[in-house]
Amino acid sequence: MTNVIVVEDDRFLRIVQLVLDPNASRERYAAFADFFAHDESDFDGWCAKVRGHARGLFPAEVRLVETQDDLRANLADARGLIVEGLAVGADEVAAAPLLKAVQKYGTDLRRIDGKACAEKGVAVLAIRRRANIACAELAFTLMLMLARRVNELQCRISAEALAAIGYQYKPFDRRHTPNSNWGRIPGLSIVHGTTVGIIGLGEIGREFAMRAAAFGMRVLYTQRQQAAAAVEEQYRATYCPMEKLLAESDWVAPFVPSTPATRNLIGRAELARMRPGARLVNISRADVVDRAALIEALRSGRLGGFGLDPLYESPGRDDDALLAFPNVIMTPHIAAQPRFNALDDLDDMITGLARKLA
Repeated sequence: MTNVIVVEDDRFLRIVQLVLDPNASRERYAAFADFFAHDESDFDGWCAKVRGHARGLFPAEVRLVETQDDLRANLADARGLIVEGLAVGADEVAAAPLLKAVQKYGTDLRRIDGKACAEKGVAVLAIRRRANIACAELAFTLMLMLARRVNELQCRISAEALAAIGYQYKPFDRRHTPNSNWGRIPGLSIVHGTTVGIIGLGEIGREFAMRAAAFGMRVLYTQRQQAAAAVEEQYRATYCPMEKLLAESDWVAPFVPSTPATRNLIGRAELARMRPGARLVNISRADVVDRAALIEALRSGRLGGFGLDPLYESPGRDDDALLAFPNVIMTPHIAAQPRFNALDDLDDMITGLARKLA
């Protein structure tokens, strides 16, 4: 009997079909081989390796579904189900008499009815995604770089190089003083003891919160629904309304999806509510922050710094107005990289699902 696997049509989850379904689109296969080539030059070999890890699961019929209705319509003969955002409730479980395992592409199981799955003997699997860890790491990197002005100062190790950006060298009286910060660079700071406001305590937000707490930061968060007390305790995060978060945070970091509801989520009003000198780090989609309002806040000096990945347009432009600000750091959509984060996640996920369906 051919295994039927229903997979939510997330762009990365399409790779499950390429690995397991011999009838997958060759055009799509070639596109992904090109997509991974700079990190994994042998996509054929990688797929073969994963098939070897998932013995008994290949070949399979993999059905990609986009909506909740599509999901229910394809469950009658499904043995495995992989979801990221779609819900798996009692109705979905009842519609899938052959279902053996539900794999969440992540760790947040709020939209999967664990009780309904357990009653039907359906295993629920989760994976801590390396790509989410990488995104949180880059957000934290941007924050640390802004705190220490690394983007402005990197490789400026001579008196002449510092003078070129306005810092004239004047030696200390070394008979009496140490020589640290001999360039007399003002405005350096640490993150320890400061407050970070997280907008969206989802999977990436939680990865970021864990790192912020480890650095001794006070962690605030806001989202549509307050997290469970156990989650707040685990991540040492305190819930508050958006207005309070903006007013009290030294750092603001949104971790939200790009939807009509989150477009320009941070605009003029929100930037005005932030305390003067506070800094903003955005590794969500760029349009979460209103670009015109952002530039105004940077020009006025009210916003103390800004970090961004991905960009407002890709590729970016060398005449981007944001490049004129020394307290802005932008990187070209590298947050989730390297590609092996996704490849290793998918390998682990497919292999784990194969074990459950064996």
